This record gives sequence, structure tokens and C-alpha cells, in this order.
Amino acid sequence: MKKSTLGLAVIAAIPMFSSVQVLAADEAAKSIEKIQVTGSRINRTDMETASPITVIGDDFIAKSGYTSVADVLSNQPSAAGMSLGGSSNNGSGGTATVNLRGMGSQRTLVLLNGRRMVSSGTGADSSVDLNTIPVAMIKSIEILKDGASAVYGSDAIAGVVNIITKKDFEGSEVNVEGSRTTKGDGNNYGVSLLHGMQIAEGNLVVGAQYSSRGEIIQSDRSFVEPGQSSFIPEGTLGGKMPDGNGGFIDRNKGYDYTTSSYAQTPNDLYSIFTSFDKELDSDTTFNVDLMYTRRDSTQQLAPQPANIDLKTANLDAAYTSAFVDGKGALADTLEYRRRMVDAGPRIYEQKTDTYRASVALAGTLDNDASWDVSATYGRNDSKDKVQNSIHASNVEQSIYANQALWFAGDALNRDMLVSDGAIYTESNEGGNEQFILAAGYSALTDNDIGYAIGVENRFESGYYTPDMITQRGESTAAQQDPTEGDYSVQSVYFEASMPVLESVTIEGAARYDNYSTFGGATTWKLGATWNVTDEFMVRSVLATGFRAPNVAELFGGNSGSFDYLEDPWGNEQDPQIEVNYTSDKNLKAEESKSFTFGMVWEITDGLSSTMDYWKFDITDAITRLDVQNEMRNCFAGTLESCSSINITSTGDLSNMSSALTNVGSQKTSGVDWNISYKADNYAINLDTTYLIEFEQDDIDYTGTIDGNIGGYAKIKSNLSVNYDVSEALSFLYNARFVKGMDGEYYGDFFSTDNTVYHDISMSYSVSDDLRITGGMNNIFDKEPESVLGGNDMGTVPEIYDVIGSRIFASVNFKF
Repeated sequence: MKKSTLGLAVIAAIPMFSSVQVLAADEAAKSIEKIQVTGSRINRTDMETASPITVIGDDFIAKSGYTSVADVLSNQPSAAGMSLGGSSNNGSGGTATVNLRGMGSQRTLVLLNGRRMVSSGTGADSSVDLNTIPVAMIKSIEILKDGASAVYGSDAIAGVVNIITKKDFEGSEVNVEGSRTTKGDGNNYGVSLLHGMQIAEGNLVVGAQYSSRGEIIQSDRSFVEPGQSSFIPEGTLGGKMPDGNGGFIDRNKGYDYTTSSYAQTPNDLYSIFTSFDKELDSDTTFNVDLMYTRRDSTQQLAPQPANIDLKTANLDAAYTSAFVDGKGALADTLEYRRRMVDAGPRIYEQKTDTYRASVALAGTLDNDASWDVSATYGRNDSKDKVQNSIHASNVEQSIYANQALWFAGDALNRDMLVSDGAIYTESNEGGNEQFILAAGYSALTDNDIGYAIGVENRFESGYYTPDMITQRGESTAAQQDPTEGDYSVQSVYFEASMPVLESVTIEGAARYDNYSTFGGATTWKLGATWNVTDEFMVRSVLATGFRAPNVAELFGGNSGSFDYLEDPWGNEQDPQIEVNYTSDKNLKAEESKSFTFGMVWEITDGLSSTMDYWKFDITDAITRLDVQNEMRNCFAGTLESCSSINITSTGDLSNMSSALTNVGSQKTSGVDWNISYKADNYAINLDTTYLIEFEQDDIDYTGTIDGNIGGYAKIKSNLSVNYDVSEALSFLYNARFVKGMDGEYYGDFFSTDNTVYHDISMSYSVSDDLRITGGMNNIFDKEPESVLGGNDMGTVPEIYDVIGSRIFASVNFKF
């Protein structure tokens, strides 16, 4: 391919989110002698590789009103399944994640400037909390949509997200932003400062950012139907409750839990970051990157549902007589249920501190080869609390001592609950730690043969210590054991790129990783590019990959989870049923194969297109059996399914468990299609993913949506139109399309409609130093699709917008 079009492969492969970005990419291709592209460690003279890459620039992020990395990534067509974010209220722990191809956030590797980020949730986590990366420091986000274990090692099965930070910056920049919904709630605001200067013969960049996300209550949205929980404030005994005359009445009226649950979770982020780059001599550079982020986040759920088995021998006959059967027999225990509104809502609070430091030396040799050595340290400390938790054992004793109060159906005195020890604050703590030493060497010969070799040593550890009341199983929440463990891995890799014909280049990579936990894993990659003409290129990659079991999967203690499940026997009426999750220290690594085949075509001046077929196949996947499916099979008479989750054929679910095993599998395939057109003052980009298949553990999820796994729409598409009215004024229009999906819940089948979200924004440069940006997201206030058995608000908030129209504005000032 000619030098004039050497940037075509990447420019056509990435969405034209703004004309500035594309021009920058084109100019970089012409001016930079050697660069390193995400997905390769070879320093090369052009931007062409066999793997498809999407690049998102900071200009597009600012114009779109995005204030978090998670929002940017979750809206990409290549994202599927369920990515946690600001609308994940139940069980998220305030974490934000990315889920490429819907293959699980643990199978998407997140890098910062080409190096791993430490896992950073609430302890012993398997994925990176994207909240820890401040938007103010981002220059661009690169998404490699191909398996890359042969280059980066474990976790890169579904792809890689590489976040590039701003460097070589001089001057000062202040950005102030804010947004709120058209309903007057969910106020978000933030401020950031960036300063760069020449000091000590190097460039120092220092930045700080504060952002705050405001709360939204679920019941404040008209589409949210009142909740109907069988746990009610009056309390029930044996499925009934006393009516004041000694009789019993049914509990069918239910309890509306939406009035105290969040639709948008509050979140305060405090970040400081710095980088220093210096040329030690003409051939050697020195770099230091430091980052710290503090996250204070909150989720809120309805008051704790208390489920207590009372010993009838300890109860007055006035309350048990109604349960004596025709033979005069009385059960040993009666179930007492009560929504503990007298204690107040469950308030989940997290305070996490994430630190990262990276030091690197890089240089060139006389033969023009390059080398680098680096050390990276990451640490995450977390303390989380749950206010107004209920101590089950103390509640039981309080009931025995105050039966008239508990069974009257009246409100309880909170002071009594406190004095009886029925209410407490659950306190947990956890953390993650990572240390990496790496060294690499890259060279490009006179005949354009490029290669890279390197070694890496990585240490990972994590722990999570639940509250002692939770560990003893005395809480009304699920019992949970502590988690603690670590492992180390030593790696060596080799990569090569070689032209075999004038228009054909072959790429290959191999990597060996030796883990202290399960042993060695070898992965390889083989790719090729064929420049059929100056305007048309064909590319393909065949690769193997793996994912090593993480600390939580290997060393996690037993942990209870209230999952949304249907009881085929009809014994459990509440949709949330407790399942005991267990880990296994003998887990093996997952293995995968991936294949991509595509083309890059410059159709005419300014008009280009890419189309890539992709396919992933994971075996020995670390997974839990589909509990719902096993329950149904057990009900149908398959005894193996009964034993697999530890239930009985008669429907006893009291000891139901789900163990991690290597019996899982995933198969997914699809097509990515991008077409973009750029003229002098406008750019149009259409980015589409068509899902052909997604199958997990032999269950086909293609085109379906579910409250537990999220959504796998057959078509997701983003359209962006950027129009520069003048050098000072520009407009941006974005549209996001999600094809309707099918689902099933309690034997009822349903479908969601096609959904389109429309966003608009305007950016105006008052002067060279002052820019004002404003706009509206979801301008038609599109309500989310109804999902039977959805995980919150009658839908899946991770797929559909539950917030509604939002107006945003920002001011950027440089001085």
C-alpha cells in the first residue's frame, strides 16, 4: 500500500467520531516514524495490522456529554450481555465494567497506556472498575475487537480496551461540566484541572478531577410499576398475619419497594494523576505515571426482608392455634416474614482507594532497534457498609420476648429494635494488589521484517472479609465466607511481522505463561494482510487464548446470592431465591480460539468501509451451571440435575448451591460493519454489529434478553454525524439502535421492540481559549422496554435507559 494511504487500514476501521480525530490519525501516520498499535508490541512504521481496532477520541467524548469511561464503552455496538454502571443498583457495589461481545467483563482486558490495570472493586475482584480512570486524563480509547492472549496474556479473550492518557502537554486547562434530567433530578456535575509544563528538561503533566453523580428514585419514573413483594411491613406468620381479633388474613397486597430504591446511584469520584517524560539522552527516555482515585458510592434498596423460622414451642398458643392441623399436630417451626420498614432502607456504601504507579525506561540502539523496561504497581483498598442490616438471630429472640408487638401488624419502635440488637451496620473490607516487572525488545529490519520479544513477571493478590455477623450466617442477608489468596505468573513472548509478497504481510505471535496455581499455558496468533490494491485490503487473524482463574474463583469462600428464579414446584413465591455460590482452588484455565476475516475498502475520496466477520469459541469455561435450567430439569425428573445444584426432586431448595467448574462453554460469532464519510466540514459514521450466534453452556441466547445475563441483540448500531458550521461552531448528532429481543419468565414469553436513542450537542469556541459545549441525550425521552423478570424497574437498566432525557453543558478554558 502506498505511503499516501498507509493510514487507511486504521482510519477506515475506526468510527469517525469527529473530523479532528481522523485528521489527527492521518497526520500521525505521515509524521511518526515508529509507533506501537494496540494489539501488537512491534514498533512499526505504519498503522496497519490484521486486527480490527476502534478508536474513540477525547473530542467525541466531550461533545457527547460522557462523564465516565463506562458510559462510553457500554454504548459501543461491540458491547453485549450486561455491563455494570450508574443504573446498576442491586449488587453492583458501585463498580463500572465493560463487557465486550457479551462474553463477561472478566474476559475483557483493560490496559492503561498499554499496561495492565489493577482490579479495583470492593475486594478480590475479577475486573477493572472503570470509575478509577478519570475522563480528564484520557486522550483516546482504543478497543481491540479480537482475542489477544498471545500478546497480552490472560483475560484478553474477548478483546482489549487500551486507555491512552494525555502526555506532552503544556499550559493549563480547566473544564467544568454539569447535567440534570428534564424531570429535575439526577444532578451530575464535575470539575477538572490539567496543567503541563517543561521542568527538569522534561514534560510534567498534572491533573485533578472531581465528579459527582446524583440520585434518582425508581418510583419517580412513570414507567416503573409499584413493586409487589410478599415481604410486607405488617409481618406474616406461616403465610398469614393476625388481624387484631386473633384471626389471620392473607398477605397478598404486597409491598412497593420502588419508593426507596435508586434508579441512578450516587457516586463521588476524586482523582489526581501525573506523568513525567524526559529524554535522558538522545537514545533513552524516562517516564513516570502516577494515579490515585477515591470513590464514594451509594446504592439503596428497600428495607431488608426478614425471613425467620420460629420455633413453635417458644410461641404463645394464641398465635399458633390457627396452624394446628386436623389431627391436632403443629409443625416444629413457622416461617415469619416481615419487611423491616421500621429499620429503614438498606443503604450500601463503598469507599474505595485505587493507586497506580508505573516507571519505565525506553530507548533505541545503534541498529535502530528499541527496548523498554518497566515496573507497574497497583493497589485497591475498599471498605463497604450496609446500614440498617438485620441480625436474624437477635430478631428471633426479640420476637419471642415481644410477641404481641411483632404479631400485631403495627409499626415497631426503632429504639426497641436497636436495643434488642435487631438492627446493625454491616462492615466489610477488601482489596487487590498487583505488581508487574516487564522488559521488551523490538526491531525492524531493512527488508521490513519486524519482531518483538519480551519477558514479564506479575504478582496478583486479593481479599474480601465480610462482617462477622454475615460470616456466621446470623444476618437476614445471605451468609458469606472470607476470600483471600494470591498467585504469580512468569511470561515470555515473541511476535513477528513479515512481508512475504509485495502486497502480503504475515503476522505471528506466541506466548508462554507459567502460573503458580495451575501450571503453564501456551497461546499463539497468526494473521495476514493483503493489499489487493491501493484502495482495498483483506485481513484475517486466527488465534488461541486463555483466561486464568482469578483469586475469587480459586479462593473465594461460600457466598449466598438471592437470584431471580422461578420455582417449578411453586413452593417459593418470591422471585429472589437464595443460591449458595462456591469456588474451587483446583480450577483450570479457560481456553479459547478466535477467528476474524475482513476487508478495508477506500471506496472513493472520503468514503471508506470495513467489514469483519468474527468468531470466538471458549472451552473449559469457568462457570456455574444454569440454576434455573437445572431446577426445571430436576422438576422434570432428571436426578442428575437435582444433585448438580443440591436440591431434591420434591422441591426442597433450602441447600441449593452452584459451584464453579470448568464445564462451561461459549460460542459466539457475528459481523462488524463500519462505513464512514468525511468531507471538508462534516463527517458521518455508521458502526454496526450483527450478532449471528451467542451460545453459552449449550443454551442459545441469540436475540434474547434476561434479568440475569443481560441482552444479546442481533443488531446494535451507532450513527454519528459531525457538522462543522465554522471553525468555531460544530454540531454532533448521535443515534443508538438496539434491535428488539425475546425473553421468557415463569413460562410467559415476551418481546421487546426496536429501540432508538437520539442525542444532540453543540460546541462553540468563543475564542482560542474558551469552548462551550451543550446538548441533550435521549432527546425524545424514550422509556425502557418492559422485561418480564428484569433485574430492576421491570427492565434491564444495563441495556435500556431508565433515566430519560438529560441536558448537559460544559465549559473548557485554557490559559
